[in-house]
Amino acid sequence: MEPTEILIKVRKIVRSINLESKKIQKEFGVSIPQVLCLNFLHNSPNFQSTQGTIRKFLNLNSSTVSGILQRLERKGLVARLPKSGDKRVVKIALTSDGQELLSRIPSLLHEQLSDQLQLLEEDKIHILEQGLDTLVTMLNLQEVEASPMLTVESDLNDTESE
Repeated sequence: MEPTEILIKVRKIVRSINLESKKIQKEFGVSIPQVLCLNFLHNSPNFQSTQGTIRKFLNLNSSTVSGILQRLERKGLVARLPKSGDKRVVKIALTSDGQELLSRIPSLLHEQLSDQLQLLEEDKIHILEQGLDTLVTMLNLQEVEASPMLTVESDLNDTESE
């Protein structure tokens, strides 16, 4: 395979992620990290979690997660609930509006990829992992932090204007 063919395939993936991000933002008014946060709350016990647990799941820094949650709260998609007896602990809860929005958003690329990877045989996963490791090493990206989601950098900063 020619190097140009590899570059085209990588570009297809990056472009698809970018297009998905723009489409979700335009059609539903939320970023991919916001959708992932809503999904996490949907799958949490009683549709609630702490900001710290959400931060660990998204693998993002505290200020980024705080911004994501502030925007979701302003939109009425999540609510902050103080824990009775300990006002220092605040639970983040998915609202009915958040649940309704989530039900309308199609499956994201990273969810589709995750589902497909689980269907692959172990040897094929190993080959894929080796190829990706080679790309990461060739581009000297070993130290770059990344979360286990397909998104674009502007989404991770979650700085859309409102």
